[in-house]
Amino acid sequence: MPTRPTHVVILGCGRSGTSILGELFDALPGYTYHSEPAFDALRQLDYSTPQAIKVPRADPERTPTPGLSVDLHDLLEIVGPTVRIVWQIRHPLDAICSLRVGISQKWGHHPRPPDWTEWLDRPLLDRCAHHWRYINTDGFDAVQHLATLARFEDMIASPLATAEQMCGVVGVDAESLLVSTAITAWAQRVQETNNADFVEAVTSRRHSRPDHVHRVGRWRENLTADEAAALWHDVGPVAERFGYRLSM
Repeated sequence: MPTRPTHVVILGCGRSGTSILGELFDALPGYTYHSEPAFDALRQLDYSTPQAIKVPRADPERTPTPGLSVDLHDLLEIVGPTVRIVWQIRHPLDAICSLRVGISQKWGHHPRPPDWTEWLDRPLLDRCAHHWRYINTDGFDAVQHLATLARFEDMIASPLATAEQMCGVVGVDAESLLVSTAITAWAQRVQETNNADFVEAVTSRRHSRPDHVHRVGRWRENLTADEAAALWHDVGPVAERFGYRLSM
């Protein structure tokens, strides 16, 4: 555990839980949270206090690291070499179903694959699969040596355990009264189905689609068996790298 709370950057494919995980740090005492800030804004932050940054936007003057929205070297230079990077991952078929809203809107999720314009005439599900595969291949390869892997499914199954794990990653005492109160309140929001306690992350709401009951395994509600099998053919090798399997 670090001797004092460190800065953290949350990365990963859209619709994989990056927003709600980011809002955990928004709840932690002492942290200032920035959701998808402009890259130039990172240079203006007060790094004498803990900063939490979710998926910064691209710097138009720089070529990003493949699979990331920014150049990793630049990011580490600005935020500092002790920054903790968390890579959020979600079962590809669930993520693909959730990506449909944003990808259908002029490929609204970033970073876009470099060949995204060549995919615009492809079926929507194929575009979403291509997006997930690109980020979780090239993007993860770039940060794997630095990153802590966080699974969407683990967060849904035990949000309090996820919160405590993240506190350990960044050096926050999860047992202190202020922190324990904050993470308990955050954990209460994280639910597998819609109910009175569920509170969706603010930046996720515009991409929501009310076509499923469950968050884990939603693909069984959204995809036919043939669609699932075809998509798995495309993303399966990458998914299996993260320990995911297709179970019909």
